[in-house]
Amino acid sequence: MTNLDAHPIPVECVGGNGDEGVEIQIITPRDVPLGGPRAMNVRRTLPARARSLIGAWCFLDHFGPDDVVVSGGMEVPPHPHTGLATVSWLFTGEVEHRDSVGTVGMVRPGEVNLMTSGRGISHSENSTDETTVLHGAQLWVALPDEFRDVEPAFENFRPTPIEREGATVRVFLGSLLGATSPVRTYSEILGAEILLEPGTRLEIPVDGRFEHGVLVDTGEVSMTGVGPSGPASADVEKDSLAYAPPGATTLILQAGEAWTRLLLLGGPPFGESIIMWWNFVGRTHDEVVAYRQEWQEQVTRGGELVEDSQDVGAGRFGVVEGNHQKPIPAPPLPNARLRSRS
Repeated sequence: MTNLDAHPIPVECVGGNGDEGVEIQIITPRDVPLGGPRAMNVRRTLPARARSLIGAWCFLDHFGPDDVVVSGGMEVPPHPHTGLATVSWLFTGEVEHRDSVGTVGMVRPGEVNLMTSGRGISHSENSTDETTVLHGAQLWVALPDEFRDVEPAFENFRPTPIEREGATVRVFLGSLLGATSPVRTYSEILGAEILLEPGTRLEIPVDGRFEHGVLVDTGEVSMTGVGPSGPASADVEKDSLAYAPPGATTLILQAGEAWTRLLLLGGPPFGESIIMWWNFVGRTHDEVVAYRQEWQEQVTRGGELVEDSQDVGAGRFGVVEGNHQKPIPAPPLPNARLRSRS
């Protein structure tokens, strides 16, 4: 998924070694419209002023449930990415994914689609004609420096649900509760959907090296991290993201009076600084400027944007075969150099 902000804010995420012993932090979402007057609105919790990264997770948009007749659904024409992997997870609806490595596939509820951009890829995402309600999350994972120029790739996986009393868990990335996703990632990472019946208390053994995030989609939950320094708890409301620092070896999730659905994210502190601007993840200002220039050279002829994505020129980002939408041009760069923000 693209960042469709007309004036994207450059963010340098300074990866540290975690904040072990700090209390659970609550990140409230901000609304971001993706496009024109009938565009989807998303609730963005990463990056936030308070926190840019949870492990390698660097971007989180949460959307819906949206009536497609009203919102127009998801219409994201071809656009580029570098230095990251996109992760798509739907609760309701269906989206067609096409990319420049030749993938044509569907994003469906209960299945994860992970697209590794590596050195460069372009793709499109459009909700299908059969979709009436669209609801889900789009996330990015930053690639470590040694792997950020790998060949682009795409994987799809449907995890087998893990049933516990009052709870269902689907592990789509990494390992949890004895289940391991086969999807390739270039850093240790965790991604899981958890469904809780009203009043359910679920104890989850977790890796004490990881920092964790809990995004509540429906209902509300009390989250407790238990480690050597003792327990830390917080109530997490719908649409909010809770951050637990490294050190916890058990997470306790206590659902309220309503049926609850959440995403559990995690990973060791990333330990590297990255620059995110628009759809690019790089390491320096000049690098990101060069990515933008390469994309613009691919999608313009005589200074004008091509009308059909099949007319995009050869280059780093390739061509999204079979998509005839007008590609998305890169927005203007900010006047200042892209610089650090922790």
